[in-house]
Amino acid sequence: MAGVTGRLWDPGTRRTAGKAPAGTATAHAKVILLGEHAVVHGAPAIALPVHSLTLTASVTATDRPLWIDSVLYRGPVAAAPDLLAAPVTALTETLRFLGKDATPGRHGSGLAVRIDGEIPAERGLGSSAAVAAAIAAAIAGHYGAELGAQELFELTQAAERVAHGTPSGLDARSVVADAPLWFRAGRMRALPSAFDGVFVIADTGEHGRTREAVTAVAALKAAEPARVAGILARIQEHTERAADDLAADERARLGQRMTDTHDLLRELTVSSPLLDRLVAAALSAGALGAKLTGGGRGGCVLALSGTPAEADAVAAAMREQGAERTWTLRPGDITA
Repeated sequence: MAGVTGRLWDPGTRRTAGKAPAGTATAHAKVILLGEHAVVHGAPAIALPVHSLTLTASVTATDRPLWIDSVLYRGPVAAAPDLLAAPVTALTETLRFLGKDATPGRHGSGLAVRIDGEIPAERGLGSSAAVAAAIAAAIAGHYGAELGAQELFELTQAAERVAHGTPSGLDARSVVADAPLWFRAGRMRALPSAFDGVFVIADTGEHGRTREAVTAVAALKAAEPARVAGILARIQEHTERAADDLAADERARLGQRMTDTHDLLRELTVSSPLLDRLVAAALSAGALGAKLTGGGRGGCVLALSGTPAEADAVAAAMREQGAERTWTLRPGDITA
């Protein structure tokens, strides 16, 4: 629970401001370092928590019906639009779990939930899972309860199923994780890391199209099973060896694995012209490696640099080539 209950986002300072009070909880973003798409076919994936990119849910008492306040919608839960179905599920399922009244339209239900943060939606950064986890933990805190890790996971997954259909569980775990995570076939473990490199996330400004990309890979695999099996096997090999690179701070080697994996993902048809352009810009600016991160066909690029100054140059180059915004992840941003 350290990733949820121990952090309070202060928008004015962008710092962790100590222990969150009851009724307030924060979750963070995540990026997939290596393994996207191959993980759907049984291979491992590595996810990095992004502690510097966060989202906070705050719960207050009210005499109105259940209420939600966010950048997308402000009003009674009973009238919330479909695009808020996942956070509404997190809210109502947590209330039911705690034995509270979860009837959205009933007066006197007594809760207003406010959502603040800067994790962009539909970019492969885990925004829907972060919203759900923060809401669940904030409601529990409001009532003086503390959710166990598995309880929080199950409540987050309930919302993720509404958002994504059949989520792997990777996002639900990684948005509250304190360290890089190894994920395979539903099982996860924290990875040791002595990594001192600097990552840059670049947002294309385009929504990722994960379902479309996953379907395309499945169709390609059915049409060309041997070729696609070989591609997936090479992605798996890079992912497995990357765990050792993180532990040993092998930045150049990890960077090359990232770039090689991007080329393999291109073969699977899940990149896009803008993603490719940003990867090329990062490499031209001196990045040790770069790749798309997440489902692809939009979303974000993840690049690796050796130093903060080099990362600044890489970020600027990607913005010049069309990135809507960038974030720099120093070593402390991926470990607690």
